[in-house]
Amino acid sequence: MIENQDFRPAQVIGPLGEPLTLADLPSPDTKRWVVRRKAEVVAAVSGGLLTIDEVLARYNLTLEEFASWQRAVDRSGMKGLRVTRLQDYRKLYERQLKY
Repeated sequence: MIENQDFRPAQVIGPLGEPLTLADLPSPDTKRWVVRRKAEVVAAVSGGLLTIDEVLARYNLTLEEFASWQRAVDRSGMKGLRVTRLQDYRKLYERQLKY
């Protein structure tokens, strides 16, 4: 992410390889966070479209919640954002850390 600069891109590459603009982001009143929406928000921050502070305020998220999304994407891509597989991925990471 570009920090300490006034430049902000008009669009970034989204999680599926498509252009992602502010208008394409999930609505601020989103209550149901599916994998694609989470990945779009993470991509927006990674690309510099939004700052972390803006995301936390816009979507009423905690820093821990957003950070967990970022870690999941970094480790496993969009698959890591699936809540139903969270325990499986956690076991895998713990095993990887041992070696």
